[in-house]
Amino acid sequence: MDLFIRYILIGIGNGAVYAALALALVLIYRTTGLLNLAQGEMALFSAYLSWWFTTHGVPIGLAIAFSILLSMIGGAVIERVLIRPVTAPGKSHLNVLIVMLGMFLAINAISQLLFSTDAEPMPKPWPSVSSPGDPVGRSARLLDIGNTSISWAVGALALTLIGLCLFLYLLLQKTKLGLALRAVASNPASARMVGINTSAMLMVGWALAAGIGALAGSMVAADRGSVSPGLMTVVLVYAFAAAALGGFDSPVGAVVGGMIVAIAESLTIGYVDALSTIELVVPFALILLVLLVRPTGLFGRRVVERV
Repeated sequence: MDLFIRYILIGIGNGAVYAALALALVLIYRTTGLLNLAQGEMALFSAYLSWWFTTHGVPIGLAIAFSILLSMIGGAVIERVLIRPVTAPGKSHLNVLIVMLGMFLAINAISQLLFSTDAEPMPKPWPSVSSPGDPVGRSARLLDIGNTSISWAVGALALTLIGLCLFLYLLLQKTKLGLALRAVASNPASARMVGINTSAMLMVGWALAAGIGALAGSMVAADRGSVSPGLMTVVLVYAFAAAALGGFDSPVGAVVGGMIVAIAESLTIGYVDALSTIELVVPFALILLVLLVRPTGLFGRRVVERV
Protein backbone atom coordinates (compact mmCIF):
# COMPACT_ATOMS: atom_id res chain seq x y z
CA MET A 1 0.00 0.00 0.00
CA ASP A 2 2.84 2.40 0.85
CA LEU A 3 4.41 1.69 -2.52
CA PHE A 4 1.11 2.40 -4.26
CA ILE A 5 0.78 5.76 -2.45
CA ARG A 6 4.36 6.59 -3.37
CA TYR A 7 3.67 5.99 -7.07
CA ILE A 8 0.49 8.10 -6.85
CA LEU A 9 2.45 11.00 -5.31
CA ILE A 10 5.11 10.75 -8.00
CA GLY A 11 2.33 10.83 -10.59
CA ILE A 12 0.75 13.93 -9.03
CA GLY A 13 4.08 15.78 -9.14
CA ASN A 14 4.69 14.84 -12.77
CA GLY A 15 1.04 15.45 -13.63
CA ALA A 16 1.27 19.05 -12.45
CA VAL A 17 4.04 19.67 -14.99
CA TYR A 18 2.28 17.84 -17.83
CA ALA A 19 -0.95 19.69 -17.07
CA ALA A 20 0.77 23.09 -17.04
CA LEU A 21 2.35 22.52 -20.45
CA ALA A 22 -0.90 21.04 -21.75
CA LEU A 23 -2.68 24.23 -20.63
CA ALA A 24 -0.27 26.22 -22.82
CA LEU A 25 -1.07 23.96 -25.78
CA VAL A 26 -4.81 24.34 -25.14
CA LEU A 27 -4.60 28.14 -24.92
CA ILE A 28 -2.95 28.41 -28.32
CA TYR A 29 -5.26 25.85 -29.88
CA ARG A 30 -8.39 27.57 -28.59
CA THR A 31 -7.34 31.00 -29.86
CA THR A 32 -5.67 30.05 -33.15
CA GLY A 33 -6.65 26.45 -33.93
CA LEU A 34 -2.95 25.52 -34.08
CA LEU A 35 -0.95 22.85 -32.26
CA ASN A 36 2.31 24.45 -31.19
CA LEU A 37 4.91 21.75 -31.80
CA ALA A 38 7.62 24.09 -30.46
CA GLN A 39 5.94 24.67 -27.08
CA GLY A 40 8.39 22.38 -25.31
CA GLU A 41 11.45 24.09 -26.78
CA MET A 42 10.03 27.51 -25.90
CA ALA A 43 9.72 26.23 -22.32
CA LEU A 44 13.29 24.90 -22.52
CA PHE A 45 14.59 28.34 -23.55
CA SER A 46 12.71 29.86 -20.62
CA ALA A 47 14.21 27.31 -18.22
CA TYR A 48 17.67 28.26 -19.47
CA LEU A 49 16.77 31.90 -18.87
CA SER A 50 15.85 31.11 -15.27
CA TRP A 51 19.13 29.23 -14.84
CA TRP A 52 21.11 32.12 -16.39
CA PHE A 53 19.56 34.61 -14.00
CA THR A 54 20.50 32.44 -11.01
CA THR A 55 24.13 32.34 -12.18
CA HIS A 56 24.13 36.14 -11.93
CA GLY A 57 22.99 36.21 -8.34
CA VAL A 58 19.23 36.46 -8.84
CA PRO A 59 17.16 34.38 -6.37
CA ILE A 60 15.46 31.43 -8.05
CA GLY A 61 11.91 32.67 -7.44
CA LEU A 62 12.68 36.08 -8.94
CA ALA A 63 14.61 34.42 -11.78
CA ILE A 64 11.53 32.38 -12.74
CA ALA A 65 9.38 35.53 -12.61
CA PHE A 66 11.79 37.36 -14.94
CA SER A 67 11.83 34.35 -17.26
CA ILE A 68 8.03 34.27 -17.42
CA LEU A 69 7.88 38.00 -18.25
CA LEU A 70 10.51 37.76 -20.99
CA SER A 71 8.91 34.60 -22.37
CA MET A 72 5.53 36.33 -22.66
CA ILE A 73 7.17 39.09 -24.68
CA GLY A 74 8.90 36.47 -26.82
CA GLY A 75 5.65 34.58 -27.36
CA ALA A 76 3.93 37.75 -28.58
CA VAL A 77 6.83 38.48 -30.95
CA ILE A 78 6.77 34.91 -32.32
CA GLU A 79 3.05 35.18 -33.05
CA ARG A 80 3.43 38.53 -34.79
CA VAL A 81 6.61 37.77 -36.78
CA LEU A 82 6.50 34.03 -37.52
CA ILE A 83 2.99 32.68 -37.07
CA ARG A 84 0.74 35.42 -38.39
CA PRO A 85 2.27 35.61 -41.90
CA VAL A 86 1.79 31.85 -42.49
CA THR A 87 -1.75 31.71 -41.07
CA ALA A 88 -3.16 34.49 -43.26
CA PRO A 89 -6.20 33.55 -45.39
CA GLY A 90 -5.22 31.52 -48.41
CA LYS A 91 -2.00 30.18 -46.88
CA SER A 92 -1.38 26.43 -46.85
CA HIS A 93 -1.55 24.54 -43.54
CA LEU A 94 1.66 22.83 -44.59
CA ASN A 95 3.46 26.17 -44.20
CA VAL A 96 2.40 26.31 -40.56
CA LEU A 97 3.71 22.78 -39.94
CA ILE A 98 7.06 23.65 -41.52
CA VAL A 99 7.36 26.82 -39.43
CA MET A 100 6.52 24.91 -36.23
CA LEU A 101 9.14 22.24 -36.95
CA GLY A 102 11.65 24.96 -37.83
CA MET A 103 10.92 26.70 -34.52
CA PHE A 104 11.40 23.41 -32.66
CA LEU A 105 14.88 22.90 -34.13
CA ALA A 106 15.91 26.55 -34.10
CA ILE A 107 14.96 27.31 -30.49
CA ASN A 108 16.76 24.19 -29.25
CA ALA A 109 19.89 25.15 -31.21
CA ILE A 110 19.73 28.77 -30.04
CA SER A 111 19.37 27.61 -26.43
CA GLN A 112 22.57 25.58 -26.72
CA LEU A 113 24.37 28.39 -28.54
CA LEU A 114 23.46 31.11 -26.04
CA PHE A 115 23.57 29.12 -22.82
CA SER A 116 25.09 25.63 -22.64
CA THR A 117 25.20 22.23 -24.29
CA ASP A 118 25.69 20.47 -20.97
CA ALA A 119 23.39 19.74 -18.06
CA GLU A 120 23.60 22.76 -15.76
CA PRO A 121 22.57 22.60 -12.07
CA MET A 122 19.24 24.32 -11.39
CA PRO A 123 18.44 25.59 -7.88
CA LYS A 124 15.16 24.54 -6.29
CA PRO A 125 12.58 27.17 -5.26
CA TRP A 126 11.56 24.97 -2.32
CA PRO A 127 13.44 23.56 0.71
CA SER A 128 16.02 20.95 -0.23
CA VAL A 129 18.64 18.80 1.45
CA SER A 130 22.09 19.05 -0.12
CA SER A 131 25.21 16.97 0.29
CA PRO A 132 28.91 17.60 -0.47
CA GLY A 133 28.70 15.72 -3.77
CA ASP A 134 25.30 17.13 -4.71
CA PRO A 135 25.19 20.96 -4.47
CA VAL A 136 21.62 21.14 -5.83
CA GLY A 137 20.33 18.56 -3.37
CA ARG A 138 17.07 16.68 -3.16
CA SER A 139 13.71 17.96 -2.01
CA ALA A 140 13.11 17.99 1.71
CA ARG A 141 10.16 16.15 3.25
CA LEU A 142 6.96 18.16 3.59
CA LEU A 143 4.55 15.67 5.17
CA ASP A 144 4.56 12.04 6.28
CA ILE A 145 1.67 9.70 5.42
CA GLY A 146 2.26 6.41 7.19
CA ASN A 147 5.56 5.09 5.90
CA THR A 148 5.41 7.39 2.86
CA SER A 149 6.49 11.02 2.81
CA ILE A 150 5.36 13.85 0.56
CA SER A 151 8.32 15.87 -0.67
CA TRP A 152 8.39 19.63 -1.04
CA ALA A 153 8.74 19.09 -4.80
CA VAL A 154 5.36 17.34 -5.09
CA GLY A 155 3.71 19.91 -2.84
CA ALA A 156 5.21 22.87 -4.69
CA LEU A 157 4.33 21.49 -8.12
CA ALA A 158 0.75 20.74 -7.06
CA LEU A 159 0.31 24.20 -5.50
CA THR A 160 1.78 25.82 -8.61
CA LEU A 161 -0.78 24.05 -10.79
CA ILE A 162 -3.63 25.04 -8.45
CA GLY A 163 -2.46 28.66 -8.50
CA LEU A 164 -2.16 28.60 -12.28
CA CYS A 165 -5.68 27.20 -12.68
CA LEU A 166 -7.07 29.84 -10.31
CA PHE A 167 -5.28 32.59 -12.23
CA LEU A 168 -6.63 31.38 -15.57
CA TYR A 169 -10.14 31.03 -14.17
CA LEU A 170 -10.15 34.58 -12.81
CA LEU A 171 -8.59 35.93 -16.01
CA LEU A 172 -10.91 34.18 -18.44
CA GLN A 173 -14.13 34.38 -16.43
CA LYS A 174 -13.89 37.62 -14.47
CA THR A 175 -12.09 40.14 -16.72
CA LYS A 176 -12.88 41.95 -19.95
CA LEU A 177 -9.64 40.62 -21.44
CA GLY A 178 -10.73 37.07 -20.67
CA LEU A 179 -14.14 37.72 -22.21
CA ALA A 180 -12.47 39.01 -25.38
CA LEU A 181 -10.16 35.98 -25.51
CA ARG A 182 -13.10 33.59 -25.14
CA ALA A 183 -15.06 35.48 -27.80
CA VAL A 184 -12.19 35.24 -30.30
CA ALA A 185 -11.73 31.55 -29.51
CA SER A 186 -15.45 30.89 -29.96
CA ASN A 187 -16.16 32.92 -33.11
CA PRO A 188 -13.48 35.26 -34.52
CA ALA A 189 -15.78 36.73 -37.18
CA SER A 190 -18.48 37.68 -34.68
CA ALA A 191 -15.84 39.03 -32.29
CA ARG A 192 -14.56 41.37 -34.99
CA MET A 193 -18.10 42.57 -35.70
CA VAL A 194 -18.57 43.72 -32.09
CA GLY A 195 -15.28 45.63 -32.11
CA ILE A 196 -12.85 43.15 -30.54
CA ASN A 197 -9.31 43.40 -31.88
CA THR A 198 -8.86 39.74 -32.80
CA SER A 199 -5.30 40.33 -33.94
CA ALA A 200 -4.30 41.61 -30.52
CA MET A 201 -6.14 38.79 -28.75
CA LEU A 202 -4.27 36.17 -30.76
CA MET A 203 -1.00 37.80 -29.73
CA VAL A 204 -2.11 37.85 -26.08
CA GLY A 205 -3.00 34.15 -26.32
CA TRP A 206 0.50 33.29 -27.51
CA ALA A 207 2.02 35.47 -24.78
CA LEU A 208 -0.01 33.72 -22.07
CA ALA A 209 0.90 30.29 -23.43
CA ALA A 210 4.59 31.22 -23.51
CA GLY A 211 4.40 32.43 -19.91
CA ILE A 212 2.73 29.23 -18.75
CA GLY A 213 5.31 27.21 -20.67
CA ALA A 214 8.09 29.19 -18.99
CA LEU A 215 6.68 28.32 -15.57
CA ALA A 216 6.39 24.64 -16.53
CA GLY A 217 9.91 24.49 -17.97
CA SER A 218 11.49 26.17 -14.95
CA MET A 219 9.64 23.88 -12.54
CA VAL A 220 10.70 20.78 -14.50
CA ALA A 221 14.33 21.92 -14.41
CA ALA A 222 14.10 22.63 -10.67
CA ASP A 223 12.49 19.25 -10.00
CA ARG A 224 15.10 17.38 -12.06
CA GLY A 225 17.90 19.48 -10.53
CA SER A 226 19.37 20.50 -13.89
CA VAL A 227 18.55 22.02 -17.25
CA SER A 228 19.81 20.39 -20.47
CA PRO A 229 19.00 20.56 -24.21
CA GLY A 230 16.75 17.48 -24.09
CA LEU A 231 14.88 18.47 -20.93
CA MET A 232 11.43 19.18 -22.43
CA THR A 233 11.27 16.76 -25.35
CA VAL A 234 9.66 13.88 -23.46
CA VAL A 235 7.60 16.27 -21.30
CA LEU A 236 6.07 17.73 -24.48
CA VAL A 237 4.96 14.26 -25.58
CA TYR A 238 3.23 13.72 -22.24
CA ALA A 239 1.64 17.18 -22.48
CA PHE A 240 0.26 16.35 -25.94
CA ALA A 241 -1.11 13.09 -24.52
CA ALA A 242 -2.73 15.02 -21.66
CA ALA A 243 -4.29 17.57 -24.02
CA ALA A 244 -5.52 14.85 -26.37
CA LEU A 245 -7.00 12.87 -23.49
CA GLY A 246 -8.76 15.85 -21.93
CA GLY A 247 -9.63 17.66 -25.16
CA PHE A 248 -7.60 20.29 -26.97
CA ASP A 249 -10.30 22.91 -26.41
CA SER A 250 -10.73 22.28 -22.67
CA PRO A 251 -8.45 23.77 -19.96
CA VAL A 252 -10.13 21.52 -17.38
CA GLY A 253 -9.45 18.56 -19.65
CA ALA A 254 -5.77 19.50 -19.83
CA VAL A 255 -5.47 19.36 -16.04
CA VAL A 256 -7.42 16.12 -15.67
CA GLY A 257 -5.62 14.57 -18.64
CA GLY A 258 -2.23 15.54 -17.22
CA MET A 259 -3.00 13.83 -13.94
CA ILE A 260 -4.38 10.70 -15.61
CA VAL A 261 -1.39 10.38 -17.92
CA ALA A 262 1.17 10.95 -15.15
CA ILE A 263 -0.44 8.60 -12.61
CA ALA A 264 -0.92 5.93 -15.27
CA GLU A 265 2.73 6.32 -16.28
CA SER A 266 3.95 6.15 -12.68
CA LEU A 267 1.90 3.06 -11.80
CA THR A 268 2.76 1.28 -15.03
CA ILE A 269 6.49 1.88 -14.76
CA GLY A 270 6.42 1.07 -11.05
CA TYR A 271 4.67 -2.27 -11.43
CA VAL A 272 5.81 -3.33 -14.92
CA ASP A 273 9.60 -3.49 -15.01
CA ALA A 274 9.73 -3.91 -18.78
CA LEU A 275 8.23 -0.44 -19.32
CA SER A 276 10.85 1.38 -17.26
CA THR A 277 13.02 1.68 -20.38
CA ILE A 278 10.21 2.44 -22.84
CA GLU A 279 8.16 4.91 -20.78
CA LEU A 280 6.71 6.66 -23.84
CA VAL A 281 4.49 3.62 -24.44
CA VAL A 282 1.92 4.98 -21.96
CA PRO A 283 1.29 8.42 -23.52
CA PHE A 284 1.30 7.06 -27.07
CA ALA A 285 -1.14 4.32 -26.10
CA LEU A 286 -3.44 6.87 -24.47
CA ILE A 287 -3.30 9.16 -27.51
CA LEU A 288 -4.17 6.23 -29.80
CA LEU A 289 -7.00 5.09 -27.54
CA VAL A 290 -8.55 8.55 -27.32
CA LEU A 291 -8.31 9.17 -31.05
CA LEU A 292 -10.02 5.85 -31.75
CA VAL A 293 -12.78 6.04 -29.13
CA ARG A 294 -13.40 9.76 -28.53
CA PRO A 295 -11.45 12.06 -30.89
CA THR A 296 -12.62 15.21 -29.07
CA GLY A 297 -11.22 14.04 -25.73
CA LEU A 298 -12.95 13.49 -22.40
CA PHE A 299 -13.98 17.13 -22.02
CA GLY A 300 -13.80 18.24 -25.65
CA ARG A 301 -16.80 19.74 -27.42
CA ARG A 302 -18.27 18.27 -30.55
CA VAL A 303 -18.53 20.86 -33.32
CA VAL A 304 -21.74 20.70 -35.34
CA GLU A 305 -21.75 22.61 -38.63
CA ARG A 306 -24.70 23.36 -40.87
CA VAL A 307 -24.23 22.12 -44.45
